[in-house]
Amino acid sequence: MLKKINIKTSSHTEFLDITEKVRQIVRENLDEGLCVVYVPHTTAGVFINENADPDVIYDVKTQLEKLVPWINNYRHLEGNAAAHIKSILTGNSVSVIVENRDLLLGTWQGIFFAEFDGPRSRNIYVKLLKG
Repeated sequence: MLKKINIKTSSHTEFLDITEKVRQIVRENLDEGLCVVYVPHTTAGVFINENADPDVIYDVKTQLEKLVPWINNYRHLEGNAAAHIKSILTGNSVSVIVENRDLLLGTWQGIFFAEFDGPRSRNIYVKLLKG
């Protein structure tokens, strides 16, 4: 089963917690198996990390900007090379085990969509595999 989540980002760089959107899809459609969350964009990503303390996401955002600054003599003519590099670093998919109609995430874990070239309208695909 394949589902699509549409989102609109409002900032150039933004991390959105999409855990509950994904969890709702799982609860309505899958008892047990695997949930794959995929972002089909070259300037965005998806990752799993702590969603309890917002300072974690602030720190991730700050450190990614230090590692890959927006302006840095890149050759890519479109001007968004940093967004492409950050997308590579975060990755474009995550997989989560599903048990008892729920995501088997750790206590503090959440699923985040990462925008690196916004604001934009984006798609996130959720593929559910029966297990």
